Amino acid sequence: MAMAMDPCGIASGIRKSGEDTNQMWNKLVVETLYESLALRDTETVEKLLAGDLEWWFHGPPGSQHMMRVLTGESDYSRFEFRPRRVTPIWGCVIAEGWEGDEAYWVHVWTVEDGTIVKFHEYFDTWLTVRDMRSLPGWGRTGRARGTLWQSQPRYGFDRSLPGLLFAM
Repeated sequence: MAMAMDPCGIASGIRKSGEDTNQMWNKLVVETLYESLALRDTETVEKLLAGDLEWWFHGPPGSQHMMRVLTGESDYSRFEFRPRRVTPIWGCVIAEGWEGDEAYWVHVWTVEDGTIVKFHEYFDTWLTVRDMRSLPGWGRTGRARGTLWQSQPRYGFDRSLPGLLFAM
């Protein structure tokens, strides 16, 4: 069963249905983006990204490495993104990685119908993703469901970094 939107022919092997299928599909789209960037396959990268990609950044000035790559301002060889963990959560896919002891990054990609439409780039920032829907019976002031994802920089990464909450 192929997904409706498969501009790059990457859906082979996905045979489940429902939310699991969408999450696996979204993860595959993001993994294909990173692979295509590494191969400098700009044709595939262009097919995966919306023409009006929404972008948001948090981190030190001058550290918008992925956006520089996506806009062509910098080539992939200046800062190579190799995700260490890629996790789909609902319509988002979170990728996390680090380069040596100095660079820690988290990317949150929003995928709709096989196209990446939003990109949040966090550099040298701890990120916690929380489910902010209220639990049944708690009303509008209800308790949130809990943490869905949390930064896990490599062992021994002991720098102090600012933290942010990404509410879903």
